[in-house]
Amino acid sequence: MSSDIKSSNITWHHGHLTAEERFKKLGQKGAVLWLTGLSGSGKSTVAREVELALVENGINAYVLDGDNIRHGLNKNLGFSPEDRSENIRRIGEVAKLFAEANVVVLTAFISPYRADRDLARALLPEGTFFEIFCDASLETCEQRDPKGLYKKARAGEIPEFTGISAPYEAPEKAELILKTGEESLKDSTLRVLHLLKERGMINL
Repeated sequence: MSSDIKSSNITWHHGHLTAEERFKKLGQKGAVLWLTGLSGSGKSTVAREVELALVENGINAYVLDGDNIRHGLNKNLGFSPEDRSENIRRIGEVAKLFAEANVVVLTAFISPYRADRDLARALLPEGTFFEIFCDASLETCEQRDPKGLYKKARAGEIPEFTGISAPYEAPEKAELILKTGEESLKDSTLRVLHLLKERGMINL
């Protein structure tokens, strides 16, 4: 699906502002924080808390949440390996646009395949894509089961469910690993903010 190119006679149109000029005028850099992990590992929870902390400090930030995106942009995609890859490809392109607009965008998607996450990284300039692994054990995620999905997956009601009947490929070189099964939400949030500050993306 993603390799099909159906548009022709199109031209890329450049704006009047360079990336540096946009940064000087807006006072902030764009970045993509790509939170990945099993369902129930805390991706959306951490992303929302970081978003709130950034906005409260005058930094434009926005969360692209997996379920929310599937209500609109990706509502025509299922959960087959092919659809999962297309889901992440589209999100990568959208996240790139947000970052080019100097927004700190946080994505909260299981994004189970390493190759798909690497393709999303390749869309962004070096140093502006941060893979954040929400590392909680399958046992912890099943105990939480906030949406009741693991129970349904164990009962065979949800085919190709990541961690149960479909694989999850953990990051090998994530910029940050959050032990979301052990550390507090506050600690996870502070660690993400510290990463952004350390890499020169924000001033807090």
